[in-house]
Amino acid sequence: MTAITPQVLLRAYAAGVFPMAESADDPALYWVEPDERGIIPLDGFHVSRSLAKRVRHHVFEIRIDTAFGNVIKACAEATEDRKETWINSRIVSLYTQLHKMGCAHSVESWQEGRLVGGLYGVRIGAVFFGESMFSRATDASKVALVHLVARLKFGGFHLLDAQFQNDHLKQFGTQTLGKAAYHQKLEMAINQDADFHAFKADDDPATVLDLAKN
Repeated sequence: MTAITPQVLLRAYAAGVFPMAESADDPALYWVEPDERGIIPLDGFHVSRSLAKRVRHHVFEIRIDTAFGNVIKACAEATEDRKETWINSRIVSLYTQLHKMGCAHSVESWQEGRLVGGLYGVRIGAVFFGESMFSRATDASKVALVHLVARLKFGGFHLLDAQFQNDHLKQFGTQTLGKAAYHQKLEMAINQDADFHAFKADDDPATVLDLAKN
């Protein structure tokens, strides 16, 4: 079996496949290709009134790529609401390497100098593959997601891959696509150019909401 390296990982994502572990304590990885793929439509992202209020009031300071390692480790932690996670030490190591290569990014919510929420994912072409998120304060990860969507739209991205549909993601307008439809979208978007770092207005809530909602 081919060893999983960051380069193999990128080729797998480009082919619509990604790795998971059975649990954080299981050292093994296996490849996943869902029959139905969850995506968050960038032109149909839903922001609730309460979440928009959180963004508008600038409850959190949003930072990009300043604490990637801390974000992925926080996503790997078990919580009261999430007894087990699929992020093991091999995943932490592989995605940290992708981050150092400039292919994986974190969107972080900070409050009074503390990292209280965020998300991370992989970028190839004009596709962002969302991996996981965490919150230690109310709506911290949701606000990070709003900022991510604004950043992706501003930077010319075409696809935000959520991997799976679930009740938490449904509130944002997540849709599901079959394999054929997903691969068609993936192939079109992955060969396009996009700029993850073009957006510079995370401290401007009005601009963030305008981009994310419209």
